[in-house]
Amino acid sequence: MTDTHRRRFLIGLAASGPLLLPAPLLRAAGHFVLTPPQSAGPFYPDELPLDRDNDLTVVNDGEQAKGVICNVYGRILDRSGSPVPRARVEIWQCDANGRYHHQGDPNNAIQDPNFQGFGTTTTDANGRYRFRTIKPVPYPGRTPHIHFMVKGEAFEDLTTQLYIAGHPQNSKDTLYRNVGSPELRQLVEADFVAPAPALQSWRQNGTLW
Repeated sequence: MTDTHRRRFLIGLAASGPLLLPAPLLRAAGHFVLTPPQSAGPFYPDELPLDRDNDLTVVNDGEQAKGVICNVYGRILDRSGSPVPRARVEIWQCDANGRYHHQGDPNNAIQDPNFQGFGTTTTDANGRYRFRTIKPVPYPGRTPHIHFMVKGEAFEDLTTQLYIAGHPQNSKDTLYRNVGSPELRQLVEADFVAPAPALQSWRQNGTLW
């Protein structure tokens, strides 16, 4: 957060079924350390899907997508640790076959028609968001990752990527290595663990919470 008019922020990451747990939050001089920005990559959807809610695992009430289902959730906070409400959070990723929903994707793998590929939601008053998606898989030349973009009227947009902590391909991935120190990498990675029972009923009125 460089000043009150151009706020950037950090993303607290978690989930269930497997569960993505937030990395330890880093502090410096009494403030949270900002989530490192990352490239949006070439495969931000060239055409947004008609079904673009926060459940990427089902398209228009069809069959479930291939892959390991997980709930990715967390909070958007500013540098002081205060929640950022009404922020728009977008994610996009390749399907379980390693294929993006993008006409320019050179990967000739068969596209999973049941995977939405892109989703969006808005944070609540406490800065919370949640997505139901699949555990990220490797893409040719890349370690597994999920793209994030956070937008809002009162702050500078943030684009970043989420990685699986300890994945063997991380050390060979240029974008992962470019994040910087091991401490900063903690802010863009998470572990997958068993789901918490309290998180089983994640759907309420058609929205993930």
